[in-house]
Amino acid sequence: MLSNIREKLQNKHFLSLAGNGIMSILGMITIALLYRVLSLSDIGVWVFFQSTVLLVDTFRSGFLTTAFIKFYAGSSKKRSAEVAGSTWYIALCITGILVAINLPAYFFLQKIGDPGLAMFFKWFGITYIFTLPSFVATCVLQGQQRFDRLLYIRFISQGSFIILVIILMFMHRVSLQSIAYAYLGSSLLTSAVAIITGWSRINTFIKRSTSCIKEIFHFGKYSVGTTLSSNLFRSSDTFIINFMLGAPALAVYNIGQRLMEIVEIPLRSFAATGMPVLSAAYNSNDSKEVIAVLKKYAGMLTVALIPAFIGAVLFANIAVAVIGGGQYAGTEAANVLRIFMTFALLYPADRFFALTIDVIHKPKINFYKVLIMLTGNILADFAGIWFFGNIYGVALATVVPILIGVLIGNWALQQYQPFQFFSIFSTGYQEVLHLVKQVLPKKRKAFS
Repeated sequence: MLSNIREKLQNKHFLSLAGNGIMSILGMITIALLYRVLSLSDIGVWVFFQSTVLLVDTFRSGFLTTAFIKFYAGSSKKRSAEVAGSTWYIALCITGILVAINLPAYFFLQKIGDPGLAMFFKWFGITYIFTLPSFVATCVLQGQQRFDRLLYIRFISQGSFIILVIILMFMHRVSLQSIAYAYLGSSLLTSAVAIITGWSRINTFIKRSTSCIKEIFHFGKYSVGTTLSSNLFRSSDTFIINFMLGAPALAVYNIGQRLMEIVEIPLRSFAATGMPVLSAAYNSNDSKEVIAVLKKYAGMLTVALIPAFIGAVLFANIAVAVIGGGQYAGTEAANVLRIFMTFALLYPADRFFALTIDVIHKPKINFYKVLIMLTGNILADFAGIWFFGNIYGVALATVVPILIGVLIGNWALQQYQPFQFFSIFSTGYQEVLHLVKQVLPKKRKAFS
């Protein structure tokens, strides 16, 4: 029985889910701590800073993550070293260019009126440098499907940040400046571990090749556009709320947004484990299997989200109070969460449609799709704020880009291999039912 438990704990799906779960839980713990020691305005500034850093980091992660996994997974020892070295070269180039662009901003910090923008321009460059090795390590470990090591990297990153924040709280030294120092310290520690353990494969830099660099570049130029537009689509809410409704409104909105991690955790986990399976089916020229895998993953996730949706709607105020504190329980945050969860049942289909389109070598479609989604989201946000005058308008506007993404993704995949859209949900139901039937007899046997 112990060996059976150990085998399940070492399963790549479990490890991927655990990694994303631990990261999200630790992230929520951090936010819960910060909401209790920083003012509403300072929280809004911190949320804006992190969202902007994540958006700009997309130039690196969007360019390389999908391309790296595609060319690295299942390759020979020589080829994997070539891909890793070439990825390091491109990552260094992107990092150097963006840091160089950021440098002149240091001379104009006093003239920047918005505190969130000032904080971003002050700390972005050094943050980007400190996170480079850990970023490449996450690409390598995902390509190797070593989700156990990926779990360690994520735990070190978020865990060390929490420890530093707690130390600052005990020392009564919590401020935006000291939180930024803690963030940089945890980033530097994580990258140091990635280099010392060899997980970043920085030693393969000399194995890079011009042909491989070009190969990754030509694939990445489309995937970066898709990922950047996708993140810009998510960050557009942050920018619009910050500049139109203010940092305090952004802080309230962020509570509901952060609680959506209950959806993002399984989505990221299954996307990480599902992409190699989709790629394998596509590389075997089996279009029917590609769609079958798509329907299985997207359908199971949709069915699994139904209990989460019901729970979030019923207990939204409790969840908000746990994260932000009792003072936020009566704010708009709970209803924002309820609105998000209503549309979240479409997230799995949208995510796996996009993933499959990348796998079948149609990244350009994803790029244009996300541009249309971004346009729809921005227009819907402005219309929502004009009509409601608060963050409810922005939350309700979320349905527009999601519907656009699902419709375009479905159209694109119908050209590749026709299938019934609603069969995704029936397939998911059957897969979950089959899984339950497999698990229940084993539990009965274990207790008999």
